[in-house]
Formats: sequence, C-alpha cells, structure tokens
Amino acid sequence: MSIEIKMPALSPTMEEGTLAKWLVKEGDTVKAGDLMAEIETDKATMEFEAVDEGVIAEIVIAEGTDGVKVGTVIAVLAGEGEDAASVSAPKAEAPKAEAPKAEAAPAPAPAPAAAPKADGDRVKASPLARRIAAEKGVDLSGVAGSGPNGRIVKADVADAKPGAAPAPKAAEAPAAAAAPTASAPAAAPASVWYDESIPHEVEKLSNIRKTIARRLTEAKQTIPHIYLTVDIQLDALLKLRGQLNKSLEARGVKLSVNDMLIKALAVALVQVPKCNVTYAGDKLVKYSRADISVAVSTPTGLITPIIRDAANIGIASISTQMKELADRAKEGKLQPHEYQGGTASISNMGMFGIKQFDAVINPPQAMILAVGAGEKRPYIVDDALGVATVMSATGSFDHRAVDGADGAELMKVLKALIESPMGLLA
Repeated sequence: MSIEIKMPALSPTMEEGTLAKWLVKEGDTVKAGDLMAEIETDKATMEFEAVDEGVIAEIVIAEGTDGVKVGTVIAVLAGEGEDAASVSAPKAEAPKAEAPKAEAAPAPAPAPAAAPKADGDRVKASPLARRIAAEKGVDLSGVAGSGPNGRIVKADVADAKPGAAPAPKAAEAPAAAAAPTASAPAAAPASVWYDESIPHEVEKLSNIRKTIARRLTEAKQTIPHIYLTVDIQLDALLKLRGQLNKSLEARGVKLSVNDMLIKALAVALVQVPKCNVTYAGDKLVKYSRADISVAVSTPTGLITPIIRDAANIGIASISTQMKELADRAKEGKLQPHEYQGGTASISNMGMFGIKQFDAVINPPQAMILAVGAGEKRPYIVDDALGVATVMSATGSFDHRAVDGADGAELMKVLKALIESPMGLLA
C-alpha cells in the first residue's frame, strides 16, 4: 500500500514552509531515518527524515516551492511489494493543476501572448507565480504560461516586467467596480521602489529573512526601547581567560571573551531579577532562570541559539555548547527548542571592530546586551590616567517592563562582574 509523505510541522508554530531541496529522487529506496529533504521554516532550514521504508514513487511538490502548508502531500512512497510505477499522487491534488469549470464553459480563445483562463476569466497560475507577480506588479493576463495546460509557473513571471492590469469588464468583479479607489493600490507596482536603470539583481528573501524583517519591525514599532551604555575595563577578564585556557588546553576547550560575557550577563540577571522578565499586557512574567539567546550570523540570516541556565553552569560548558550550537546554526541544523525561548539576548559585534551599537530587543524578551570591541583607551586606573583595554556595552530594555533605574542596576552589576571576574567562577 502506498504511503503519503506530508509536509511536517517542524516547530509548534509552523503552518507552512519552503521545500528547499530534495535529497532523494523518484525511484530511490529509503528507510526510516534516511534524510529526504531540506525544509525551510521561518526560523531555520531543517532536514526531514523518512519514518517509513519504501521506494519514492512520485515527488509531488518540486524543490524551491514556497508556502507549502503543513499536511500537504509532498511525495508518495510505494510500499513493500508495490510497483512504484503504478503509484501516483492522491487525486485531491488534481484540482490545483486543472480548474473544474474550464471544460464546461470555456472562455473565448485568447490572443497568443495572453495567459490561459479557467473558472470563467480567472488566469490559471500557480500560487508561487501569483505571489511573485503581485510582488513585482506584473499583470498575469498578459503572461504566456509554459506549465501543464498553459498554466503560468514561476519561470514565466521571474523575468516579467511590471505593468498595470487592464480595466475590468463591467460584468467582472462587481466589488471592484463599486469601489475602484479601494482596488487601485493592488494593481500598482508598489514593491518596485528601486532604480531599475542601475545594474542590479533581485534576490528572493528566505523565510528566515522575512521573519527577521517582520519581527524587528514589530519590535521597533511596539516596544519603547531605553538604551543604557557603560564602559567596562577588560584587562582582568582577559588575564583570567588566558589562565583558564592554559588549564583547559588538555580538554580541547578554548574560551572566548563572548563565552565569559554570556556567563556574566546570566549572573547579572539572576542578581537583578527585575530585568529578567517579559511584558505580557496586563501581566509581568518573572523568570527564575537566565537562559541567554546568543546572536549568530548565518548565510540565511540571524538566529539566536540558547544557552540554558547559563548562570549555573561552568564557562567551559558554555564554551562547548556555544561552539556546537553556532556550528549547527550555520549549517541550518538547529532544532526548534535550541533557538526558541530565552529570557535575554546578547549580540557581540566586537570582532568587526564596532565600538558601540544599540541592539533591537528580541520579543518577548525585555532586554538585549550589545557588545562592542575591546580596545586600548586612555582610562583612569587607581586615580591616575593610564591605558586600559575597554569595551562599551549597551543594554536595550523594554521600558514597559523595566524601569530605567533597574536597567541601570543591571548594567552596574554586569560591569562589576566583568571587571572582577573571579565571581564568574563561583
């Protein structure tokens, strides 16, 4: 008996995803645990494993297809003793390829360049082609389709030029005719905001980049940020790091400054619990544990793997976990529980030479620490002017949940922990 392979829900909130890449082809034999596909969610690109054994009889959804709903049949597996050649996709998928009313009441033959119609005068096009056309302001009625039965597919609109749609007939879309001004913006190429005369290329946004854009926009629009900056002397921390790395060398562990800052932020949050919170409308959620989300740059965008209970584990453990999480983040192999959650975040741009910056809060968290580069600066040491290694760190706080005085206390405690770092080993 054939087995339908359906789009999986790879996270609790996933409703749809992009079938980024097939790792098998029709005719391949798979068994439970074999990797079948790479699926891009709004958070990461994840590998999808087979749970049954059989032969890939048909791949229903092509790789690169966006907006595949959870539960959609993406492939069909021929079971034991079944002829793969006789297995086909479920009939429920058929209406997507051929509109039911086209044969009963065919539309007049269109001009050669015009797209075929179905369901009266509705253009036959794939959902992806419609989405691209809407983003580019392309009128599908003037696009010739190269897909099955003349269906417009992605390739037909990828290079199409924007153009205003023709005015609808009087018998069409009465709602649009009754309120023409309301429908006008939909036909306008609103997404074309760049100068097309300049040589350029257009890159499609990944689901991850779309999510980053949406979440950061929402954060800046809805969260009243307050920014608090302190200068922190790093010499004692750097000296302790060197000593610890010598003792950890035999274990293959090499601490980074960021590993120690993760620990410092977690300890500070435990000592100043008023900043380890989430604003929830008419409630304030107070966390008794500090889980630190760490910003990691990947080829597809920023992701924040989490060091759980960072205040109560050793720095060597933080370092080991962070390296493993960062490596898998860059490969798109993190599991949802490894990047969803966290009580506060840290973003370090010191390695790029950035002196100081203000980070955007990662909701529903109420604070994020932005870390700049450590550099030699004139500095008052023991009441005398000297030279010290100093970095600037800025805390961004959700002012709905954290008062300025509480945020200032957290930054003061953080500074003290870093400048007297033996407390991080307790």
